[in-house]
Amino acid sequence: MSWSASTAPPVDSRGRRVPAVLRECWAAIFRRRWVAVVDGRSMEPTLSEGDRLLIRRCAPAGVRRGDIVVAREPLSTLPGRLVVKRAVAVPGDPVPPRLGLAGDVVPEGALVVLGDNPDQSRDSRDFGYLPASHLLGVAVRTLIT
Repeated sequence: MSWSASTAPPVDSRGRRVPAVLRECWAAIFRRRWVAVVDGRSMEPTLSEGDRLLIRRCAPAGVRRGDIVVAREPLSTLPGRLVVKRAVAVPGDPVPPRLGLAGDVVPEGALVVLGDNPDQSRDSRDFGYLPASHLLGVAVRTLIT
């Protein structure tokens, strides 16, 4: 079989063919991880404006109490506006006192998220439970810039 230009397998920088399995592994990694840039002061002192976070896409069941999460902002009038917050309660956890949220236990399909800097944060105190459908991922680490 001969290879035409349109069907030739990809080649690495040394001119070697890149195996399909390796290409698929890299593609899977990059589909599951992405970089978010912190915009604002709501997570200070933990995170500062301009910090870059490596985000791992995950299902809501993959979020643990204390994780830093990235989600679509529930009350935003700007489409695609994201928030970076700390998950302080996950489904089945008691609702943190003084938040004014309905119920004694966080319901399935919801999270309670707060900013580390309460004076600069719009979070569950403002928009209530974060619907799990808004969750985009969990911060894995801060990247050095």
